[in-house]
Amino acid sequence: MSLLDPILILELATIGTCTGFLAGLLGIGGGMIMVPFLSIILAHKGYPADYTVKMAVATSLATIAFTSVSSVRAHNQRGAVLWPVVKVLAPGILVGSLLGAQIAHALPGKLLGILFAIFVAFSATQMFLNRRPEPSRTLPGPLATFGVGNVIGLLSSLVGAGGAFVSVPFMTWCNIKIHDAVGTSAALGFPIALAGTIGYIYAGLGLPQMPPGSVGYLYLPGLFIISAASMVMAPVGARTAHRMDIQPLKKVFAVVLYCLAAYFLLR
Repeated sequence: MSLLDPILILELATIGTCTGFLAGLLGIGGGMIMVPFLSIILAHKGYPADYTVKMAVATSLATIAFTSVSSVRAHNQRGAVLWPVVKVLAPGILVGSLLGAQIAHALPGKLLGILFAIFVAFSATQMFLNRRPEPSRTLPGPLATFGVGNVIGLLSSLVGAGGAFVSVPFMTWCNIKIHDAVGTSAALGFPIALAGTIGYIYAGLGLPQMPPGSVGYLYLPGLFIISAASMVMAPVGARTAHRMDIQPLKKVFAVVLYCLAAYFLLR
């Protein structure tokens, strides 16, 4: 597979455009779109099936680091990032993300794909339910919040997501406004991506039959092209989110997620 294949570049740029916009609009980090389509591209190029999902997850995490910076800037300009919440959740997230990468390396690729399908279906269900929190709920104490960070980091690292599928419902459950929860989740995507990417690079070093341009499980051409497109589109999505009611759109997107989950299970 040539690194300069124009079809490959176009495919990766299309993934980046879609995931960047959705990251800014819905705070989802883009992994739910990026992982299935990148794994399909790599599988069609003939690389080992046990690697493709892990490479897609690792590349998704690395891309989230870039997308997060761009998305956070847009949300922060509107005062929608709660930095005290980021500060208490980030340490647990770092630990959980490093651990998640090592667990993913030990899992068969097919099992990781099934876990990803379950994650996508869960995320879609959360979007449909849209439960409102009790007004009396607040964030738990530091120890419990550290534990929540562990869970967010671990699950996100396993499936290549920015953590919004756990962190946004958790924060809204704790009576944080949805726009603030989305903005804060975007900021939490950076420590998830950083720790998870390091873990996947370490776990995949020295493996045979990896695509050219790979470092461990990280696929560098995908990282650079998808990140460039994502960073352009994430602020557009964030501005759109602050101008419209995104709840109806979430229900439409949830249907798309159910279709992606079914595809992964059928594979």
